[in-house]
Amino acid sequence: MSGAIGSILSNFGALEALDGLASTQGENNTLETELSTGLSINSPADNPAGFIQAQGFDAQINGITQASANANEGISLLQTAQGAVQQQLNLAQKLNSIAVQAANGTQTPAEAQSLQGVVSQLTGQVTTIADQTQFNDIGLLNGTFSGVQFQVGADEGQTIDLSINSTEADAIGLNTLNSSSTAAAPLFKASPSGAVTAAGSAFTAGSLTLHGSAGSAKVKVTANESAATLAQSINGLTNQTNISAQANTSVVLKVKGGSGSAFDFTLGNGTAADSTDDVSISATGVSGLIQAINNATSTTGIAATENSSGNVVLTQNQGQNITVTGVTNGSFTVGNGASAKTFGGATNAAGAFTAASGGATLVAQGRVSFQSDQSFSVGDANLVGLQSQSTLDSLSSINVTTQNGANNAINVIKFAIQGLNNIGGSLGAVQQRLQATLQNLSTTNTNLQNGLGVVQDANIPQVSEQLTEAQIQAQAGVSALRSSTTIQQAFLSLLPQ
Repeated sequence: MSGAIGSILSNFGALEALDGLASTQGENNTLETELSTGLSINSPADNPAGFIQAQGFDAQINGITQASANANEGISLLQTAQGAVQQQLNLAQKLNSIAVQAANGTQTPAEAQSLQGVVSQLTGQVTTIADQTQFNDIGLLNGTFSGVQFQVGADEGQTIDLSINSTEADAIGLNTLNSSSTAAAPLFKASPSGAVTAAGSAFTAGSLTLHGSAGSAKVKVTANESAATLAQSINGLTNQTNISAQANTSVVLKVKGGSGSAFDFTLGNGTAADSTDDVSISATGVSGLIQAINNATSTTGIAATENSSGNVVLTQNQGQNITVTGVTNGSFTVGNGASAKTFGGATNAAGAFTAASGGATLVAQGRVSFQSDQSFSVGDANLVGLQSQSTLDSLSSINVTTQNGANNAINVIKFAIQGLNNIGGSLGAVQQRLQATLQNLSTTNTNLQNGLGVVQDANIPQVSEQLTEAQIQAQAGVSALRSSTTIQQAFLSLLPQ
């Protein structure tokens, strides 16, 4: 220290003591603030970089807290929708029971009308539930809940999207393809003389492109394959497309001759042009013919019935081709009007099949029914005689007043139930995602709180020790200041009295 010794104008010792005391007092204030708040950073001046980092943690923690609340609201919304869909499923199951009852064929017309009245009430209630199910005045099942986002994270883009298709009775049911009016080829083919025109269309070689709600896939079509094999190929891709298929083969044989006519031919089935499971049919008259064919049903899978016009209807419910070969007795006609073709053992007239190699051959290909609970399309569906865009047989349109109507209703209800189940499953899957998100948010929030604590929480034992040290230093500073003042006052005693 420099300066005059014994100066009463400049007390350098007191000034330095004051400087030290001011510094110690500032440290005391900072440490006391840390102890009172529990934070080591109470303002940007304490630690600018740490303050910025702590604010980032705070923003993320606040966002996660709100995201958790959002996820809980989303779960409540989903539970509301799921409860309503379950009620609709209960109604659909009741409808199914009624349709099965009506299809039994033991109902009187009055009873059938009564059942239809119940059906109308139940389908109306399905629509009522869809229209009235809301969450915070937001319609959930009426088709307006589309493209909704649940914000389940602190940052932009951390969302879960959800759309719910309409579950009104006129929006659920069986989606299928209708017959095409521009079919490329007829349904029933015969060799060696060519095609027979009838309702529907035969298969044309090519490729079908299935566009379903679950995705797209291609299916190859060969000209002579059965409806059964094509349906099997389509069903093998159902998980990819959500499109299934059923196959059925039916052909009407107009029997020529009277009740005493003799019939001798070979009947078989097949998955291509060739015949398999062949049986020899020998019978007299239409009734005898029907009985002979039905006696062989266990082998061929082909059943015969007589329609109201006295014609024989052959049906193969698995959709395999029906083949008639080697006709040596009897005569049949397939088709109508100018397009009708007649074949038989003795027939070789214009417009008839040629009895070559043991008689003409009829190959009847079946029909494939494409089915889904949601709308779909099939590219080049005309190859199998169908339109490309599906149409809906809705739950609201079912009619059980006839046996055929009841049978159709069973299929429509089955797909309505499938559609409701798919919606319920989708809602459940989203709920599981939200619940998993909540667990992750909770874990993340805990870790962020720990991280924020590391950045800004005060180390209380350490701060207490530092405060004690600072307080001692302050006391020492005060003592030094008092001492320096005492010495300067002593110099005054040297002055003359």
